[in-house]
Amino acid sequence: MSNTDIWTMVRRALGCACPNCGEGRLFRAYLKQVDACEACGERFGHVRADDAPPWLTILIVGHIVVPAILIVEQTSPWPLWLSMAVWPAVSLALILWTLPRAKALFIAIIWSSGAPGSEVE
Repeated sequence: MSNTDIWTMVRRALGCACPNCGEGRLFRAYLKQVDACEACGERFGHVRADDAPPWLTILIVGHIVVPAILIVEQTSPWPLWLSMAVWPAVSLALILWTLPRAKALFIAIIWSSGAPGSEVE
């Protein structure tokens, strides 16, 4: 845990970088977090975000996609086949972009709070 400003930490997490130093990566694969930062050595392997990132992702993407669908349908209705092709693709793209950032944000919040992890050191 460090004395990093909360907004700096959030900005770093949204970039999927180490919330402590901002240099190292937080993930080694799409959603697989690193055990420790490669730049500063801060440990993150014990931090578990669990169900919060998918919840936040659904909340954000739903609030973007549903109004967009309603606006498009009210102003210029698309053919059904076009709606069936575009909206799932837009939703999937937004979900795939948002989920790692949501997970990084929750990892940073849990890490900064000093909450104990599930691993024994």
